[in-house]
Amino acid sequence: MEDKKKIAAALSAVMNYIKTEEEAMYIQSLAEPFFEPIPKAYAAAPVKLWGMSGRQDQMHLRTMMQMRTFT
Repeated sequence: MEDKKKIAAALSAVMNYIKTEEEAMYIQSLAEPFFEPIPKAYAAAPVKLWGMSGRQDQMHLRTMMQMRTFT
């Protein structure tokens, strides 16, 4: 009989602890504004001037070829 009381008391204490932790998490979530962090894949990459200059030169060359600047 005494073992059942100890088990019931332990289960009650664990359930009470879980309940208070859930309530604390809920209250904390209400206090903080919700936002999703931006994944690194979508974050702005640093501007690489040499690469941008090279691509710009390639586009300029193709434009000149389309206008038949070169014979």
